[in-house]
This record gives sequence, C-alpha cells and structure tokens, in this order.
Amino acid sequence: MIFTPTILAGSYVIEPEQRHDERGWFMRTFCQDEFEKSGLNGVWVQLNHSFTTRKGTVRGMHFQQQPDVETKLVRCIQGRIWDVIVDLREQSSTYLQWFGVELNTENRLMIYVPEGFAHGFQALTDNVELIYHHSSPYSPENERGVKYNDPSLNIEWPLPIEMISIRDNSFPLINDKFKSTF
Repeated sequence: MIFTPTILAGSYVIEPEQRHDERGWFMRTFCQDEFEKSGLNGVWVQLNHSFTTRKGTVRGMHFQQQPDVETKLVRCIQGRIWDVIVDLREQSSTYLQWFGVELNTENRLMIYVPEGFAHGFQALTDNVELIYHHSSPYSPENERGVKYNDPSLNIEWPLPIEMISIRDNSFPLINDKFKSTF
C-alpha cells in the first residue's frame, strides 16, 4: 500500500497495490502492520457499507465527539464519489481546512480520516457503494456534524446538490453552535 499524506495533518490517501496475472488482480486493502508502521491507527471495531442511489446526493459532514471519537478508512467499491474531510481540531495548523479527492472503482483509492475530522461525500454517479472501517462503534449520543455548505468552510462540491437528508441539512454552521470536542 502507498500512503500519501494530504494537505491536512494526519490524513492520507491510500493506494492499494494491485498484483495482476492472467486470472485478474489481487490487492490488499488493509494490513495492520503496514498501518502501524506508517504511524496510523490499525484497529477497526466496526465495518459499515452504504448505498447511495442518486448522483448529486451529499452525505455529511459527520463526526463523533468525545468519548467516542473515531478514525475512518473509506473506500468506494461501486461508482464514483467526491470525498471530503474537514480538520476540526482547534490546535491543528490546518484547523477548518478541507481536502477532497475522487474515490472510484477504477482508481481504488481510500482515504484515512483521523480523529477530529468531519467526513462527507457527494455521489458523482448513481448507485454508489462505500465501505467504511471505524475505530469506534457508532454512538448516536455522540454523533455530530457541521453544515455541508458552511460559507466559512467553502467546500467545493463538483455537482449541484440534488439530495441531502433533513438531519445533515440541519447541522450547525461553524460560527453558530459548533464547539470542538477533540
């Protein structure tokens, strides 16, 4: 696996290395030793799978607060997405900056989202499927989010927003009610 740091401290785009032969290909999408040698969390306690039907749909920007902060590893296994992370760690040199990358079935890239980051994505095609690894179990009482179109973040979504959940649309703006808990 190739671990490439993003512009946001502690986050990485990960490229699995494929091995090809006459049968097709094989790749490792996770190796605890390789993650730990790269200084990354290599312990996953929950694995989620999502399906998004409609191109232009945005899901996010989600995170969990203390005591259930989580690291995520995200991979698109069908279709294409624009994956976005936002650094919410107040002490970070990249606080409130965002990074986006296309994840799709062709490039097979993954994104490593450290604790203290919000995460979301926009479906660039219909019928998108994602696999998420989580370092903490889902905690509804500690789940939070920030507004996907917060002007202070100025996230550049590549397509017009076609659909967003009522819950995701109700998240606060950074300058309104947001308080970092990392």
